[in-house]
Amino acid sequence: MLLALATPGTTASQTAPAEVRWRPAAPLEGSIVSIFVTPGPGAHAAFTSARGRLSGEPLHFERGPDGTLRALGAVPVGRRDSLPVEVQVEDAEGIIEGAIVWVPVARRRVPVERIRTSPEFSRPPDAALAARIAAERDRIRDVQQRTHERPRFWDLPFARPRGGRITSRFATRRVVNGVEGGRHFGTDLDGRSGDPVRAANAGLVALVGSFFYGGCLVYLDHGAGLVTGYLHLSDILVSEGDTVRAGQVIGRVGATGRVTGPHLHWLANYGGVSVDPLGLMAIEPLPTPSRVSGTAARTGTSGSVCRP
Repeated sequence: MLLALATPGTTASQTAPAEVRWRPAAPLEGSIVSIFVTPGPGAHAAFTSARGRLSGEPLHFERGPDGTLRALGAVPVGRRDSLPVEVQVEDAEGIIEGAIVWVPVARRRVPVERIRTSPEFSRPPDAALAARIAAERDRIRDVQQRTHERPRFWDLPFARPRGGRITSRFATRRVVNGVEGGRHFGTDLDGRSGDPVRAANAGLVALVGSFFYGGCLVYLDHGAGLVTGYLHLSDILVSEGDTVRAGQVIGRVGATGRVTGPHLHWLANYGGVSVDPLGLMAIEPLPTPSRVSGTAARTGTSGSVCRP
């Protein structure tokens, strides 16, 4: 294997087998980045495939209309320096070569929010509650890992699940009932109980449940690493295993779980890396996605009330 190194802001050395580019030039921590691979001056032949890793997550390359291989990746919150992207390419002769490039990272500046909620959500959990919270986190991690096993399921741009006012932005630092509560890994959209919540894009309903912190929630697997979540719902209008189309009503705004009032907490992940869901709307879709199996998409008109 030939290993080609590139420094931040460049693509590869003059003899590299692969030219690796990325967009945006300096992605924010907690954001999606697009990785592009084309043959470099040292390539033996045209590439037949590519694979790689970024932030510990696999990259899923697809060939665009111009022949460029593209994958999405994620920059984790808290990364203050450049980030290595590892890429391996295989050509028609079966030769596998590799490249490493360093992507510069821009710092995300966020405010501190102080909120009040029910004391049960800020006091240390007892053994039974701690076990419940751990089991719920395991179910979410399973969804985040399984998305890498499925091909991309969408061919339309991502869209906001509702049009409400943004009341809390991604990565905001939280102080809950006077106690440091870590980061807010999602975007809160204002709404009244019962307002419709729509799928941000086509996908598979990977998780439906009533969780301690998230309340009644739905996770959609969009394939090839991307997952979105919709929390604090009052009604859930889909079931696990359903396939949904972009814009389909999947639930209704509520105030379940740890909340101060009705709203939608919308989140996004690339694998296990949390990213700003608003950044999904900047992704340029590729045509003709692969389809995943599942039951037929529902109309979203007849669901049952979810009770925590």
